[in-house]
Amino acid sequence: MEHNAKIYVAGHTGLFGSAIVRALKRAGYTNILTRTHAELDLTDGAATMAFFEKEKPEYAFVAAAKVGGIQANDTYMADFAMENLLITCNVLRAAHETGVKKLLYLGSSCIYPRESAQPVKEEYLLTGLPEPTNEGYAIAKIAGVRLCDYYKRQYGDDFISCIPANVYGENDNLDPQNSHVIPALIRRFHEAKLNDLPYVEIWGTGSAEREFMYIDDGAEACVYVMEKYDGPGTINIGMGYTTSIRELAEKIKDVVGYQGEIRYDASKPDGMPRRLLDSTRITALGWKPCVQLEDGLKMAYDWYLKKVRGE
Repeated sequence: MEHNAKIYVAGHTGLFGSAIVRALKRAGYTNILTRTHAELDLTDGAATMAFFEKEKPEYAFVAAAKVGGIQANDTYMADFAMENLLITCNVLRAAHETGVKKLLYLGSSCIYPRESAQPVKEEYLLTGLPEPTNEGYAIAKIAGVRLCDYYKRQYGDDFISCIPANVYGENDNLDPQNSHVIPALIRRFHEAKLNDLPYVEIWGTGSAEREFMYIDDGAEACVYVMEKYDGPGTINIGMGYTTSIRELAEKIKDVVGYQGEIRYDASKPDGMPRRLLDSTRITALGWKPCVQLEDGLKMAYDWYLKKVRGE
């Protein structure tokens, strides 16, 4: 990508999109195109096409998505499937028809089969069923990843996709009903500390293992892949190790300084038992993450405190 090329970042107000904008600016890119949801609803096909026809971005990062944790995904499965399918189809079609030079589509590690061998290789996609609690979201994101492959194969479009590990950090979703595990636990431990609550209850047994990556590492990887990779198929972005929810909760408890008890509600679902991505492909390109979990959690909590204070 040329440093003055017009680069569209879809979903720039969200966790991943805002980090991609920061990463692009750090790398010297100066012509970054963004639109808020109020300015452009990507579920509206006509509006999306009109935007691409008018602005003619040369490159695009597709980070726009409806996202949430286990409870939200399980409760609003139709909404997660439909909204993400509409965003995916509208943006990829518009990018194809207006001649975008290169596009990177962000998938999610939850799209891999629930029973995948570990670590999960890119070729395991569609070899089994996804985790049932987020099936609607997963199917929509699988469609996006495969559409990139189809556009490349049928038309020669340089559309690529990345599958990141669980990301967290600045601009995370803090909604108590829809947030992912790290921001949800940061908020709950912080509020329990403020209110001197005797315990914090967590869904599941705490045995599930996830791979957690600080968001700026994920964004740096996306820019790196956009610059270095144009091969077929998707490419994983991960840390190379997992952390159990139980261990994660203890780490967040320490970062926040909460002194109470942690209780687990084993009647609630754990989700996929373990998810670790095989990141051999991106490692071979020369990229590796910089932020370890303990440091990332401290930065995430610092950002949360600033958000609470309105800074």
